[in-house]
Amino acid sequence: MKISYKWLKNFVDTTLSPEEISLALTGIGLEVESLEKVQAIAGGLEGLVIGEVLTCVPHPNADRLRVTTVNVGEAAALQIVCGAPNVAAGQKVIVATVGTTVYPLSGEPFRINKSKIRSELSEGMICAEDEIGLGKSHDGIMVLPEDTIPGTLAKDYFKLEDDFVFEIGLTPNRADAASHLGVARDLAAYLRTAYHLPDLTAFKAGEQPGIAVEVADAASCPRYSSLLITGVSVKDSPDWLKEQLTVIGIRPINNIVDITNYVLHGLGQPLHAFDAAKISGSKVIVRKAAEGEKFVTLDGVERKLSSEDLMICNDTQPMCIAGVFGGIDSGITESTTSVFLESAYFNPVSVRKTAKRHTLKTDASFRFERGTDPEMTLPALQYAALLITEVAGGTVASAVNDQYPEPIQPFNFPVSYKNINRLIGAEIPAAEIRSIIQAVGIEILSESEEQLDLRVPAYKVDVTREVDVTEEVLRIYGYDNIAIPAKVNASLSYSAKPDPENTQQLIADLLAANGFTEILCNSLTKGAYSRQPEQAVQVLNPLSSDLNVLRQELLFPALESVAYNQNRKNADLRFFEFGKTYHLINEKYVERPRLLVLLSGNAQAEQWNQKIQPVGFYHLKAVVDGVLSRLGLSGFQTGEAALEQFSYGLKYFRGEKVLVSFGEALPADRKVTGVDKAVFYADFDWQALLDSSRKNKIFNKDIPKFPSVRRDLSLLIDKAVNFDDLKSVVYKTERKLVRDIQVFDVYQGDKLPAGKKSYAISLTLQDEEQTLTDQKIDGLMQKVIVNLEKQTGAEVRK
Repeated sequence: MKISYKWLKNFVDTTLSPEEISLALTGIGLEVESLEKVQAIAGGLEGLVIGEVLTCVPHPNADRLRVTTVNVGEAAALQIVCGAPNVAAGQKVIVATVGTTVYPLSGEPFRINKSKIRSELSEGMICAEDEIGLGKSHDGIMVLPEDTIPGTLAKDYFKLEDDFVFEIGLTPNRADAASHLGVARDLAAYLRTAYHLPDLTAFKAGEQPGIAVEVADAASCPRYSSLLITGVSVKDSPDWLKEQLTVIGIRPINNIVDITNYVLHGLGQPLHAFDAAKISGSKVIVRKAAEGEKFVTLDGVERKLSSEDLMICNDTQPMCIAGVFGGIDSGITESTTSVFLESAYFNPVSVRKTAKRHTLKTDASFRFERGTDPEMTLPALQYAALLITEVAGGTVASAVNDQYPEPIQPFNFPVSYKNINRLIGAEIPAAEIRSIIQAVGIEILSESEEQLDLRVPAYKVDVTREVDVTEEVLRIYGYDNIAIPAKVNASLSYSAKPDPENTQQLIADLLAANGFTEILCNSLTKGAYSRQPEQAVQVLNPLSSDLNVLRQELLFPALESVAYNQNRKNADLRFFEFGKTYHLINEKYVERPRLLVLLSGNAQAEQWNQKIQPVGFYHLKAVVDGVLSRLGLSGFQTGEAALEQFSYGLKYFRGEKVLVSFGEALPADRKVTGVDKAVFYADFDWQALLDSSRKNKIFNKDIPKFPSVRRDLSLLIDKAVNFDDLKSVVYKTERKLVRDIQVFDVYQGDKLPAGKKSYAISLTLQDEEQTLTDQKIDGLMQKVIVNLEKQTGAEVRK
């Protein structure tokens, strides 16, 4: 889920930086997986300043050019050759100074250099609005008001503000946080401040009867709110709306649909806009579909409906799958002049089953099937109506029709201070507990010295018990604020020999020492990957068709990881995973511990004195033999691996027990997961290995969580300088972040100056505490280059 920093600040006042908010949100359970800076326009107007044209005379060697002098707030004016027909002395203009990269609306960015144009010096460029992304006009240069001050930075003059986008890994239980308002509520609770809802004081309902609504299935649709807006003009949305949606990855469509998306992502309440003229009989009926009824959705697909599917219909036919997807015939078009706006609360189970049945996943169904706020239907409806009349014109013609026969009740239950502190494992003051409970939106009905009687709003679908309230208190109080006790009570117990954890760590260390990376894949996977569908363990209520069974093999999730890396130019891979597979055998569920080892790409990193060699079967065999040797296993038999799992391969076994099978992955298995290079893997029966292994001592070191980065340098150096000299300088410059240095090319020949040779070296950089940014990498590389030049006389070749 993407959250905009600027949008978030509409709901909560904060001076925290985006980085500080990232840490705060992650600490309270909304994990920020990434933070991306988004410039208001490409380039952010960096290097552009306001200038004043002091003089403007014809170019002596070109009829259509002018030679100008421009004051940009520095001691000396700049001479700039300009071809715009409207340039004149006395104008205030935008100037791209030397060294600036300009980002035009069309074409590639280009850098401004000092140059001579028809023998006349030009020290910059006077810009048109399309040349810097501020507009589409190219009729001439952009002329600013006379009172504009020369030397002002263009980004300050136009008040450009960069945005930042948080990518939040929202867990399924946090439906209340699936919007900017939801995240703002949590942030406000953390800051102990208030959050803001949109101002609805300007909303005025109409008096026309509007579209009649009949809710035939109140169990599936407990609340249905609607109104009619007439006189709208469907067109492109204003820039502010398009920019706000685009920054979080939503494609603008038109001003009506864009407003419904804006409100959905802002308030978390899905809306649906119908063309009122297409509602036959001027009546909306919320009912279940007839079994086998046909319906064409917005994507042009005809779907066969179930009698369990809730539909939004007119008096003759369905118009929309409730809470999931609209129909092709009732949506907003350029000819729409009247809009019937729907804001409803649908039963989460009903929406989830329908979305799964038709394999449809939309922003609306994502929220409805997890549970929306039944009290938000009216505010969201009124807010959307205000915005639609603002951007599309028209008026709210009807009264608000709000059908809510049986209001959904909040959760009422008591909690005790003693139980909260017992579960947390620390004594939190009662006043602090009360403050946090109120900050997260829970009402305290009554209280005593021992307990609180609470009312939890219905939008907090995951807070229904005392333990849930304890979790709310703990996440806002802060996990890091719970001290680790000096003494931990423990008891002695029997430990199996060999110790399973120690043995696993022993092999993990061995593989890591040989260049392998441990991966941890999801046990939930696609049913299509099952080689034995009759043994597949089905998930009763899967979140998606891609996560509908438990894995029967470790291979397919690992191949997805291979594809992910290969698609990001990281093709030389050595993976291993300890995990379990799951099977339904003779009506019994069986778990089997396994170890997967996988190779793909080249056998080793690129070297200047060796040819590139792709991994092969015998590279894998050496790893398999090494694992078995480390466990002290020998004396097993060898046979051909099962061809339904490998293109070719071997298996090691004792009696009927197969210890490991290994070989090349089937092309069909690679194809279904999107892997385009050969993969070799070994599938170990880990339990069989444990049963046969003997005890070993191990040492371990955590594998870094954050990715490494490679940077290459081409150096011209004296023949007397060797690689160790270069290596020493690099490590002295930065020991912590430089993980490896290698030479991958050496050249000595007559094309180089006498006494010189050329080295191409690669630096692998990695930070164990955070992901390296481009700014930090570039700064480090600049230090390395400067020190190499100073201490070895190296010349960096461009």
